[in-house]
Amino acid sequence: MFRLSNLISSVVEDKKERVLNGSIIIWNFTNRCNLACKHCYSYADPNSTDYLSTEFILNSIEELKKAGIKFVIFSGGEPLIRKDIFEISQAMRDNGIITYLSTNGLYINEKNVDKIIEAFNYIGISIDGIEEVHDEFRGLKGAYRDSLNAIALIQKHGGNAGIRFTITQKTKESFYSIFELAEEIGVDKIYISHLVYSGRGLDNLKIDITPSQRKEFVEFIIDKAFEYYTSGKNIDIVTGNMEMDAIVFLEKFSKLYPDKKDEMIKRLKSWGGNSAGRKLGNIDWMGNVKPDPFFPMDIGNMTKEPFSKIWLNKENRLLSFLREYPRELGGYCSDCGVIDICNGGSRSRAYAIYGDIAAQDPSCYLSETQRKGL
Repeated sequence: MFRLSNLISSVVEDKKERVLNGSIIIWNFTNRCNLACKHCYSYADPNSTDYLSTEFILNSIEELKKAGIKFVIFSGGEPLIRKDIFEISQAMRDNGIITYLSTNGLYINEKNVDKIIEAFNYIGISIDGIEEVHDEFRGLKGAYRDSLNAIALIQKHGGNAGIRFTITQKTKESFYSIFELAEEIGVDKIYISHLVYSGRGLDNLKIDITPSQRKEFVEFIIDKAFEYYTSGKNIDIVTGNMEMDAIVFLEKFSKLYPDKKDEMIKRLKSWGGNSAGRKLGNIDWMGNVKPDPFFPMDIGNMTKEPFSKIWLNKENRLLSFLREYPRELGGYCSDCGVIDICNGGSRSRAYAIYGDIAAQDPSCYLSETQRKGL
């Protein structure tokens, strides 16, 4: 994740760098879902059964701590389908692990909203276009209104809620409207995700946007982050799955704050770009451990061996490769002058297109000039 807003404010105002001394896990607690989203990487459906028991998950928390996991994002499927989700979240929080919720919002109501706010530091709700677009993309008429109602309910009860939006050919017409919506309803965060070719995302490779479209959208996102900062609008902007955004961001930042350029470069290198297998991991609904949710291969299964043994395994060749910094990659990444910022982008996309996790990220939209370095 690339946290534009946080970087702007912290560097411009000379704030201490915010560092997570540990790793983030995205845990898909269930493969059950009440929607059929076109970009879903886990092939979620309503007829799945939960594989990992409550007892198993609770007993695994100590393993997360041993492995240095500080942050767990609850995902799915739809995580709120599980009746034990609040018990799990509370147990993690009792053990010093921060919890976020990624949800479609359809199960949030007056009866459970306070429990949800208490259980999670932040709630991200997926909005993939204005009404008709969202409902078609998510596979359910009325889903858009239900998701907006969930955001309003969270805000009414004093919780932190944000919008999660994935850019695709199917949703691009709503891209600018998403920012208008966010400003109108006053969400805390806008998370813009780029498509990764995995699950239904691979089946729907044709719905990805072109490099020129991506460049246009990314430049708008960056301009919005600076606009929100200078105007004092308290909306945090984050992008995901496209670490090359940091290069375009640095160009803009350097023009606006030339005396702060060196410090920003230092912060970006400390951030380290793509963090799959380093600062970021995934546990799927069957206990398979992956470098990120989209990864085509796993590094172990926590029902067969302890999570800490899997995550801390220095003999695992895949983890060793991913934890190189910067990574040694092929294609235009091999002589890229800014790879120490983006770290080569998504290895999942590289594998999906080229069958090689060390290949270039096929979605990189940087120009040859930008790849030469700043």
